[in-house]
Amino acid sequence: MKHGENAYLGLLQHVLENGTKKMDRTGTGTVSVFGYQMRFNLSEGIPLLTTKRVPFRLIASELLWFIKGDTNIRYLLKNNNNIWNEWAFKNWVESNEYDGPDMTDFGNRSQKDPDFNELYQAEMDKFKDRILEDDEFASKYGELGPVYGKQWRAWESSRGETIDQLKNVINQIKNNPDSRRHLVVGYNPGDVEFMALPPCHSLFQFYVAEGKLSCQLYQRSGDLFLGIPFNIASYALLTHLIAFECALEVGDFIHTIGDAHIYTNHIEQVNLQLSREPRPFPTLKLNPAVESVFDFEMDDLEIVGYEPHPSIKAPVAV
Repeated sequence: MKHGENAYLGLLQHVLENGTKKMDRTGTGTVSVFGYQMRFNLSEGIPLLTTKRVPFRLIASELLWFIKGDTNIRYLLKNNNNIWNEWAFKNWVESNEYDGPDMTDFGNRSQKDPDFNELYQAEMDKFKDRILEDDEFASKYGELGPVYGKQWRAWESSRGETIDQLKNVINQIKNNPDSRRHLVVGYNPGDVEFMALPPCHSLFQFYVAEGKLSCQLYQRSGDLFLGIPFNIASYALLTHLIAFECALEVGDFIHTIGDAHIYTNHIEQVNLQLSREPRPFPTLKLNPAVESVFDFEMDDLEIVGYEPHPSIKAPVAV
């Protein structure tokens, strides 16, 4: 089995060579395989890919948003994080209250038509400003439904109770480290239809052995070029944060993916990335004064020694 960044690059190559062409809900088309696993030894550095620049600030602010149990993009926008904007924007422009220019199929049109792209950007900027400035508008159109943060921190049981899965699993790791029930589930079938996007990273499990905390993620669907690099770094960071609170070292991050796919309009970018030589992973420094996972803020996290190849841009399928 390949390790480190070569595990990820090997997955890209495997899909290019062995994948099946499939259509998808976005109409873009993918090359896909079903069932793949990667392993990263977190003691060798945090797995922030080096064959292209991956924005740690966006990954970290999104993770802290999940940890807070938040499901509204306002927090993300306050942290200059735009990665969930398209789903909220789609709800706005498809609503009866929207009276602006036609934004039908904005994701594909903005990539193909420079004139439309300028119009789209102007509408998106107005949307973001309203989210930040108008409480009522933000409450209605910044909300993504019961996505990750809601499921992690306030899962609703059949008895009408709310379960704080994340807090519970941290307490279990501290008090019963050998348990086989250190699970957090994001995919709630009863809530899926109300989510802007059903959870791709569906459940994760922790494992304690020899003073080290490991994490395995099951991801039902993975956009290998754009999404998976974020997921790798995000769950590695989450493992570091929980290990820190529980006074454990970090072990492995194991990433298991169901539908592992490359969008057909990302293949050129994937080939460029595969032509690059990986560099050493950076290290993560955490503020030692912070005692709880739930108290971390962006200023408490620092990446040291990150020297990646340049970024590679690609369109997002919405």
